Amino acid sequence: MSAKPALDVKLVEEFVGVSHGNFERVKELLAQESALVNATWDWGGGDFETALGAASHMGNKAIANYLLEHGARIDVFAAAMLGKLEIVKAALLAYPDAIDIPGPHGIPLMDHAEAGGGEAKAVVEFLKSL
Repeated sequence: MSAKPALDVKLVEEFVGVSHGNFERVKELLAQESALVNATWDWGGGDFETALGAASHMGNKAIANYLLEHGARIDVFAAAMLGKLEIVKAALLAYPDAIDIPGPHGIPLMDHAEAGGGEAKAVVEFLKSL
């Protein structure tokens, strides 16, 4: 199996950037290059972010769900924002210290849950109980 060429870095940067809130552009870019769904951008200093990470800390459920439907790898930050309590519980049961691991831009897990609004209320309450 031959290796595919690396994704264009400007395309990755744009995709992660627009995933903070420009749903139409996310759809356009993903249609252009499906491998972007799991691409990671390094904002510097080890601040790595995927498109799903961008949508998650912004509380953008529409973009997050679209990315997940197109093969994005779910993580505890996205699960928290989307109100997926069982996923968050399972992750923190297996790795209790993960509650203190910062997400993209150093944003804590609780902030991701709070960005989810009403749908993530149970996650917020669970995190407060720890």
